[in-house]
Amino acid sequence: MALDHRTVDWDGALRRARAHAPFLARALDRQAELAGLLARGEGEAALDWARAQANETSALATGLRRERLGLATALAIGDLAGAFDLTRVMAELSSLADRALDRAITSVIQRRVEGAAPAGMIALALGKHGAGELNYSSDIDPILLYHPATLPRRSSDEPGEAAQRYARGIVAMLSDQNADGYVFRVDLRLRPASEVSPLAISCDAALTHYESSALAWERAAFIRARAAAGDIGAGTDFLAAIRPFVWRSSLDYGAIDDIRRLTQRIRAHHSGPREPGPGFNVKTGRGGIREVEFFAQTHQLIHGGRVPSLRVRGTRQALDALASAGCITAEDATVLGEAYDRLRVVEHRLQMVEDRQTHSLPAGDALDSVAQLEGLSGGAALVDELMAITNRVAERYDTLIEEEDRTHIALPTAPDALSRQLAQLGFDDPQALAERIVGWRDGRYRALRSTAALDAFDAVLPALLEALAEADAPNRALLRWEALLASASSAINLFRLLEARPALLDQLVAVLSLAPTLAEELGRRPELLDTLIDQTALDLPGDVEALAARMEAGDASENYERALDRIRIVTGEVRFALGLQLIEAVHDPLDIAAALSRTAEAALLVAQRAATREFARVNGTIPDSELLVLGLGRLGGGALTHASDLDIIYLFTGASGTESDGRRPLGATLYYNRLAQRVSAALSVPTAQGALYEVDTRLRPQGAQGPLAVTLESFAHYQRKDAWTWEHMALTRARALTGSQAAREMLTAVIDEVLAQKRDPDVLRADLLKMRAEIATHKPAKGVLDAKLLRGGLVDLEFLVHFLQLRDRKGLAPDLSLAIRELVEAGLLPETIVPAHHLMTRLLVATRLMAPDLAKPPKSAARALAKSCQCADFKELLDKFSAARHEVARCWRDVFDEELERDE
Repeated sequence: MALDHRTVDWDGALRRARAHAPFLARALDRQAELAGLLARGEGEAALDWARAQANETSALATGLRRERLGLATALAIGDLAGAFDLTRVMAELSSLADRALDRAITSVIQRRVEGAAPAGMIALALGKHGAGELNYSSDIDPILLYHPATLPRRSSDEPGEAAQRYARGIVAMLSDQNADGYVFRVDLRLRPASEVSPLAISCDAALTHYESSALAWERAAFIRARAAAGDIGAGTDFLAAIRPFVWRSSLDYGAIDDIRRLTQRIRAHHSGPREPGPGFNVKTGRGGIREVEFFAQTHQLIHGGRVPSLRVRGTRQALDALASAGCITAEDATVLGEAYDRLRVVEHRLQMVEDRQTHSLPAGDALDSVAQLEGLSGGAALVDELMAITNRVAERYDTLIEEEDRTHIALPTAPDALSRQLAQLGFDDPQALAERIVGWRDGRYRALRSTAALDAFDAVLPALLEALAEADAPNRALLRWEALLASASSAINLFRLLEARPALLDQLVAVLSLAPTLAEELGRRPELLDTLIDQTALDLPGDVEALAARMEAGDASENYERALDRIRIVTGEVRFALGLQLIEAVHDPLDIAAALSRTAEAALLVAQRAATREFARVNGTIPDSELLVLGLGRLGGGALTHASDLDIIYLFTGASGTESDGRRPLGATLYYNRLAQRVSAALSVPTAQGALYEVDTRLRPQGAQGPLAVTLESFAHYQRKDAWTWEHMALTRARALTGSQAAREMLTAVIDEVLAQKRDPDVLRADLLKMRAEIATHKPAKGVLDAKLLRGGLVDLEFLVHFLQLRDRKGLAPDLSLAIRELVEAGLLPETIVPAHHLMTRLLVATRLMAPDLAKPPKSAARALAKSCQCADFKELLDKFSAARHEVARCWRDVFDEELERDE
C-alpha cells in the first residue's frame, strides 16, 4: 500500500524536494511554468503540460526528453504531496514508455520510408514495463520483433537489415544522453539468444526459439509481457502464439525449480547487507522487491496453465488473484502486497534524489535526506520500518525456497579430498579448482539441476578430470567445459553415454583441448553434442544434392527465415562432425577438405533457391534468364578448410535490357544484383542459429568497383579482352556451382575458351613473378606451420601450376590435385611434386582447426596434428614439410630458372 498521506500538501512536497532531491530541485528551476502549476496544486494540469512538451519542438528526440523530464518532475511532486498514489505514478511512467517507444519506431521507419506506418515492427514490453509498474529511473527491456513480409523498407533493403537499422535508431533516440537528458535506457538483452542474435528478431525465429530452446526465466518474463508499441495487433498475435509456452496445462515443477534456484543464487551471491541499513538493496536484498515478484510469478507458473484468472501482469493483481483462487492465503497476499507497495515507494525516493537507477540505501546524512524526503524524521526510522517489512517478506519467501530440499545430494568427495585428488592429477591451484567443481553443483548450470543428472555426472567426473588433466592447457579446456555446461539445457543422456562409452569422452575432451574453433561453436550450440552421440558422426557426408536435401527437409522451404536457420543448423552439424573426424584422424584431411567444399556448395545451392523464391514473391522472375554462381579458389577447386571464405562471382544469362514480371518489376541488371545481394546475405548474415560463411566477391570483373552480377556475355567479353593475368590465373580454379545444366555448360565453355588462349611465355612469366614478389612483401608467413605462405609452400606451388597451365594449356582442371597429376603425366612436373602437394594440403587443412596461429603447438596438439597428416610424430611432420618445400623450390628453379628466395 502506498504511503498514506492524510492530506495533500503541495507546499511541503516542494520544500522537501528542493531540500533533499537535487535532481528535482534542478528540474523545478529549469521548468518554471511547471513549478508554478505545482505550487498552485494543479497536479492534472501539470501532467498535461508535461505531456505536451513532446510536441513543442520539431525535433522528436528533444521533445521526448522534455516530456520525460516534465512528467518525472510532476509525478514526483504529486507523489510526495499525496496527490498521486503509487499505482497512478507507475502507470503514468509506463504509458510514457509506450508513447516514446511507439513514436521512436514510427520516426525511424519514416526516415527510410516517408509516411509509412509502423506495420511489421513490434515492441513487446516485459518486466515492470509490461506490468505497468515502471519506477522513476527504470530501464525498459523491450523485445523488438519484425514481420519480414509487412515491415516497411526501401526496395534495396533486406528485411533483416532494415529491422536492425530501425532497432539501432530506436535505442539511440531513447537512450542517448544530451543536454536535455535521456528518455529511457533501453536494454535489449531479454531477446532470444541475445549473445549472438541481432537486435531485432523475426517473429518466426522468435517463435521457434520459444517453442524449442527457451529457458524457465523466459517463461517467467512473459507472464508480464504485452504488445506496447509499433504494430500492436501483430504483437498481440505473437503473444497469443506463444501462450502455450508460458501457460502450460500441466503442473511444471521442474521449470519452477529453475526460478527457485535463481533466487537462491541471487541470495548466495548478494554482496550487500542481509538486513536493512546502509548499502542494503531494496530490490535484490533478502525480503526485497524481487522476492515479492518471484513469489507471485512462481505460483502463477505453477497454476496459471489451469487457472486463467491468474494470467495477470501486475504484482498486486497477481497476489490478489492467487488468494482468490486459493493458491495462497489471503493474509500472505495482503502482507506481501502492502510490503511491495511500500518497498516500491522507498525505491522511488532513492531514485528521485539524483535520477539514478539505484536501489541501495545510502549512509549517513544521505540516508537521513532520503528519509526526510519521504516525510520521516530520519534514516533510523526508515531502517526500522524496512526491517519489519523485509522480515515479513523473507519469512514467506523462505517457505517457497525450502520446498526444494537438496541436502540429500552429497558431493562425490569432500572439497579437501577433491583438492588432493586434483593435485595428484597435476592441476595448477587444486584448491581453487576444487571449489569451482563444487560450484558446478550449486544449481547455476541447468544441465546439473536434477538428482538423476547429478548422479550421472558424478559417475563420469573422475574420468573427465583425468582426461582434462592430460590436455595441453587443462585450465583452458576446463573453461570451455564450463561454457558447455552453462549453455546446455539437459545433458543427462550425454553423461550416461560418456560413462558407458569412454571413447566418447576422449572425443569430447579432444574437441575442448585441441580445436578452439569447435570448442567455441560447441559453447554457443551445445546441441552439437548430439553429433558425438550419433553413430554416423565419423562418416563422411554424402554428395551435394544429399546435403541440400537435408538442409531443405521439413517446412524449411516454406518459410524464408526457417530456411536460413535450417541451412545453418545442418552446415554446423556437418562442419562439427568433420572437425571431429580431423582431430581424431579418422579420415584423410584431403577427403575432409572435399567434404567441407560439398557442404558449402549445398549451402550455397539451398540459399540461392530460398532467396530466389523469396525475391520472386515481390519482384517476379525474368523469363529465359537465371542466376549463376561461379566458385573460385579453394571452393572452385573443391578443397575447403574450416576457416575458408567462399570466393564467388555472380553471373546471369539473358539480355540486360529485359524486365521481371512481378508486382515490382525490375530491369535485369538491377534484379540480379539485388538477388545476388540477397544470396550473399543468406550465407553470411547471422540469424538465431549464428553465422555461416564469409562471402568474397572481389574476384568479379572490375573487382569491388564493378557491379555484383553481370551478364554471361559481359563476363566473356571482359575475360577475352580486358582481364589481367591474375584474373586468368583465378579462372584455372573456376567451376560453375549453381544454375541449370545448359547455363553451366555455357559458362564452362567461356572459361575453357579463355584458358585456351595462346600467351607470350615471357610476359606471362614476368607477370607471375612480379605478383608473387608482391605477395611475399605484403603477406609474409605467419608461423613455422604456414603451409600456404612460407616460401616453397602452397602459394608458390599454385603459381608454378598456374604458369604451366596458362603457358602450355594443359592440366586445366579446377581441382589442383587433378591439375598437378595431369601436368605430371604431360612431363611438365616431376612425380615427386604430388606427395609434396598432398602433405602441404593436409597440413593446411589440419592447422586451420588445430593450430590456427600457425606456431609450433604444444605436445598433445602436435601429436594430433602429426597423426592427421599421416606422420608418426611431429618431428616427422616437420621433416616432410621441409622436404616438400624443397621439392617446390627445385621445381621453381627448373621452370623459372631462378632460385626461390628463403624465408628469414
